[in-house]
Amino acid sequence: MDEKNKDLETQAKEPTSGASPEKLPESQSYTRSEPNGDAAVHNPETASTKDIPVEAVHSAEGVTPEGEPFATATKEEAEASSTHAFFDEAASEPAREPARPATQASGNNGTVPPVPPTRAGGGNLSGNNGGGGEPPKKDGKKKTIWGAFLAGILGVLIGALIVLGFSWGALHDDNNNDATSTTTSNTGTTKKVTVENTTGTTQALEKVQDAVVSVLNYQAGTSISTGDTTEDEASSGSGVVYKKNNGKAYVVTNNHVVEGANKLEVTFSSGKKAEAKLVGTDKWNDLAVLEISDKYVTKVAEFGNSDAVKVGEIAIAIGSPLGTEFAGSVTQGIVSGVNRTVPVDTNGDGTEDWEAEVIQTDAAINPGNSGGALVNIEGQVIGINSMKISTENVEGIGFAIPSNTVVPIIDQLEKNGEVERPSLGVTLRDVDTIPEVQQQQVLKLPSGVDYGAMVQQVVAGSAADKAGLKEYDVIVEMNGKKVTNSMTLRQILYANDVKIGDKMEVKYYREGKKETTTVTLTAASSTNQ
Repeated sequence: MDEKNKDLETQAKEPTSGASPEKLPESQSYTRSEPNGDAAVHNPETASTKDIPVEAVHSAEGVTPEGEPFATATKEEAEASSTHAFFDEAASEPAREPARPATQASGNNGTVPPVPPTRAGGGNLSGNNGGGGEPPKKDGKKKTIWGAFLAGILGVLIGALIVLGFSWGALHDDNNNDATSTTTSNTGTTKKVTVENTTGTTQALEKVQDAVVSVLNYQAGTSISTGDTTEDEASSGSGVVYKKNNGKAYVVTNNHVVEGANKLEVTFSSGKKAEAKLVGTDKWNDLAVLEISDKYVTKVAEFGNSDAVKVGEIAIAIGSPLGTEFAGSVTQGIVSGVNRTVPVDTNGDGTEDWEAEVIQTDAAINPGNSGGALVNIEGQVIGINSMKISTENVEGIGFAIPSNTVVPIIDQLEKNGEVERPSLGVTLRDVDTIPEVQQQQVLKLPSGVDYGAMVQQVVAGSAADKAGLKEYDVIVEMNGKKVTNSMTLRQILYANDVKIGDKMEVKYYREGKKETTTVTLTAASSTNQ
């Protein structure tokens, strides 16, 4: 302690009398807590003295009436201290508890005048022999200024974050003009955005999807409880509305979808239903035509050119897989193959008796898709979905009847109720199903000829009968094309360019000799070729 402070301490211990120094208002000191929290009162009594830097109090020497010197503040200093304390208190929150005033310590035979308060607040630290308190530190204003500075910085940061948040939100709004609704959360505003995603597939579907319908097959049954005859839904498939005229509309579907029906019904994509009338069927190409009212028809499909279809182009299948619950289902794939021939059993006897010319696709085709549309990227129908390979180890092999095969057939069904095809007037058996011994001993085929279609029966008065064909003749060529079995013979006979009344050259083996005849084709019957 320097000499001046020693003198002050000595003077504080000596008793005084007479006029006492002027008392000044007590001062207060505050420290700021964490940002946005409550202010706390700084209590010097709880502070450690060694941690508080001590600063000398500004004072002036005086003389008591008895001639004793004492230390006190000048009048100007006291007024300045009082004024600062007042404004500090006014700037603070009114609910704060003031710091405790400095206490008076007892001395030898008298009292010591209190030390004038400063902006840092008075103390209550007792010295040896009852001496007055240590001069308080002078850092209250520094803390107040530092706290205000930190608060200002914090406010600037919070404001900047808020402005940045609004700016980001505005930018987000500009980039999402399709916003349809907003919700507010603790972290800001979130938006539900509707994206207009238009593709070639969606555009194709807009043209044709509503033209695809469900076809319900009702067959006669008997009620278990009453024994009455009922009409129950036996099966369902799909169909395509391809024509609308004079209050009527026409639907193409598969023959196997409508086979055996007592009643037929069509369900539209809107859920509306209409009773359907069967116009005609073609078992060989598995096609049928239905007639309905056009009341609920909103779209009519357009046929494309199946001869222009390329392997690898997009193929879209539309139909009602597994029934009306999944009506209007869409699957997409590619055209996997064209000009495929698939053997089929047309009469259900377990023997393949026809080869269907089809388009192969990997677009999913399931039971119930039969009769539905296979569509290209232009929304044109390029095929009628008909069948699939459904063995365990096969996936993604489905087939559709080409549109160029469909159109001439449904035109005939619509006009005539049936398809008029040319006929030979025979029943046939494939040579490769005949034992080799019989091929040599009965048919007497030359070596190397193990193919062809053998005539089992000739209808009297038919084209074959008139051309001189007989039982056990083996046909090996028609119209310049090789005949390997009965299916290839039908393919040649039922080709689109072959008409009733056409003349066709036929080559065959009889008794081991190759013969040639000319057949004038007549209309086919239901059982003969």
